[in-house]
Amino acid sequence: MNNQIYLIVLLLALVTVIPTASAQLSLGTEANQKLIEVEVNKSEILNVKHIISGSSMPVSVNLFEGVIPENIIVTNSDGDEKEFGLVGFGDLVESITIFPSNSDIIIKYNLENGTTLYENLWTVRLQYSETFSVLFSEKIDLFFLNDNLIQLGNNKGIHVNGGGKIVIEHYDKIPKIIEEVSLEEDKFNVEIITNSKIDKFDFEQESKSISFQVNEKNKFVTVSMEEDLVGDPYTILLNGEKIIYNKSLIKENYVSLSMKPQEVGEIIISNSEYTQALTKINSNDNLPVEVESISNDYFMWMVFGSVLIIVAIVVIIIMRKIKK
Repeated sequence: MNNQIYLIVLLLALVTVIPTASAQLSLGTEANQKLIEVEVNKSEILNVKHIISGSSMPVSVNLFEGVIPENIIVTNSDGDEKEFGLVGFGDLVESITIFPSNSDIIIKYNLENGTTLYENLWTVRLQYSETFSVLFSEKIDLFFLNDNLIQLGNNKGIHVNGGGKIVIEHYDKIPKIIEEVSLEEDKFNVEIITNSKIDKFDFEQESKSISFQVNEKNKFVTVSMEEDLVGDPYTILLNGEKIIYNKSLIKENYVSLSMKPQEVGEIIISNSEYTQALTKINSNDNLPVEVESISNDYFMWMVFGSVLIIVAIVVIIIMRKIKK
């Protein structure tokens, strides 16, 4: 009887410490991830890359949601392919186990159907528990992060500090309207970017206010212009009531005001007092983004539950053999 107990303990130790290439449980220490990048372009496929430090022990790496085994490639820093273990449910992989390696390990995979295109707007949803970067193709400069306007300019992408859940939306083809207005002897261009139908545009010199009709609701509207045309601070009204907007300085004396009207009606942008706090966007190589962090408890409970299931199966098999 004691030998059978020792066998259970030994088997549990082997499952916990040494997962195999066909394992259904990914354990080991948490990997030290040097880099986590997601590439976004105008496509339904997202390219993901993890770079982890070499380790003398097996390490576990959580993947982004929506990975299938055929899309995963694991190599060392010299480009040689490495063996790895998979953990997941059904056809999707949730994490992988990397076997001991003296060099850094590079994990690459695609997220198929990671984005959707609807009415000229691409939507990307990402969630991860550690800091990761999102890099954008050269064709994408303007996008919305959790409904906030961001224009990259000379930046390559953003950092999501501490991990979290984000929604990125960007236009497939930028729907741009340009209106020329006059203020005293000067002429200015007002640029409106939106998927919504716009009409009845007007600029009133005396009050220095811009107005136009929005004919569709819940669609982004971005107005870019010389800052002196209306003048800071701004008030934006929809059918006579103040609405929240996001302000970005594109370049010196040039501003973008972005909003998402919740109903059809008249938009008025005027120069008056506005007390709504505005988020400043810093100009770095990658823009830092703070979002709500994701707890690692989910992953811990998933692993713990998997261990219990395996132990229960082993015990049942052994007990049946004992009865025979």
